[in-house]
Amino acid sequence: MESDNYSHARVVTVIGGGPAGLMAAEVLSQQGVHVEVYDAMPSVGRKFLMAGKGGMNITHSEPLPAFLERYGARREQIKLLLENFSPDALREWIQGLGIATFVGSSGRVFPTDMKAAPLLRAWLHRLRGNGVVFHMRHRWTGWDDAGGLCFDTPEGVRMVRVGSKFPLTQRDPLPIPLPQAGEGVNVKTSSVDAVVLALGGGSWPQLGSNAAWVSLLQQRNIEVAALQPSNCGFEVVWSGHFKNKFSGQPLKSVVAGFTDAEGVVHRRQGDCVVTDYGIEGGLIYALSAPLRDTIAVQGYVDLSVDLTPGRDLARVSAEMAYPRGSRSLSSHLQSRVGLNALQTGLLRECVSAADFSDPAILARAIKALPVRLIAPRPMAGAISTAGGVKLEMLDQNLMLKNLPGIFCAGEMLDWEAPTGGYLLTACFASGKSVGDGVLRYLKY
Repeated sequence: MESDNYSHARVVTVIGGGPAGLMAAEVLSQQGVHVEVYDAMPSVGRKFLMAGKGGMNITHSEPLPAFLERYGARREQIKLLLENFSPDALREWIQGLGIATFVGSSGRVFPTDMKAAPLLRAWLHRLRGNGVVFHMRHRWTGWDDAGGLCFDTPEGVRMVRVGSKFPLTQRDPLPIPLPQAGEGVNVKTSSVDAVVLALGGGSWPQLGSNAAWVSLLQQRNIEVAALQPSNCGFEVVWSGHFKNKFSGQPLKSVVAGFTDAEGVVHRRQGDCVVTDYGIEGGLIYALSAPLRDTIAVQGYVDLSVDLTPGRDLARVSAEMAYPRGSRSLSSHLQSRVGLNALQTGLLRECVSAADFSDPAILARAIKALPVRLIAPRPMAGAISTAGGVKLEMLDQNLMLKNLPGIFCAGEMLDWEAPTGGYLLTACFASGKSVGDGVLRYLKY
């Protein structure tokens, strides 16, 4: 077996080449730690690049107290991460890569060219300059019965032995067969002092985050909250006519609200998109967590959509009572209350034919149109996932309490946030904190 130990420095393995893993690699390599990054895909940062296709929204400029509210029940835990690496610090770090940023009209922060690829290229160049080594197409398959990490690679099996700070007494043998050299299988072995797991969630599995790690950690008695879709669309039973005519069209500047299973009212303004399966888009993503959780309790949610947030009910009622003469009802709706074809089509879809000709009922529907959501979209099609390694399993360094030397970061942890820069910011911040935690563990 070939050994490639490094005697001149501590060695850390990072599994996962997304923002959290790469940030951990940067923190460690800057302090002289030799870092080797393993990723199952042919190149790192694939989900990061995909997220930047519509404009790389890196963070948000709102004040930190409001920023922290985006993390819901995990607000206090994420606060600790952002105190160590704030949204402003993230912008300064990007500037250090030679990438300028700007604040958009919505408060979101973007690179000036709106692209993710230049940022990733500059970052990888700096990491390689720091001595970080990348092992691509190396898929982690778990531990062997001695606690070593097993990887499937194009060249065969690679084993990574974790140093003495990972006590054998805390490992339970697992029935993972390990091919031996001389059986026609190439087995390469190396040793490391610590491991960072940054394996992502369960969305966009084609880009590498396939959640295969869940069962591997559960076998080691690590509690993992069930992964669920987050920042996702929701299913609605549309008629064939409505789907064929309006699928793909945007519903702009509407207000959506509902009352969740605990009686809390949620209400937001924004844009969304009608799809053949239902509805998606920024407005829906912002409400996706309570929508998902409420559907889990009661089986559906009636989302109340205000199609004319700039007009109150009294005004809409007066406009609807105005005689329309020879004009069609669609033309009347457009001229009196500004409804476009999609909005009128949505009214026809959700209001009975008998009620559609009643101006009073129609006015109330325009201000509070009930759209029934019956299920979130599957996790694979979501932007991100909720659930993951329970934070109670980790110490203050983000190290697994019952697996010393094994650290976790990024979306594989049990937290969620809406789009708008909040997801990426917390991923970067967790990578920074886990890097600092490994340094403390190694007594740097």
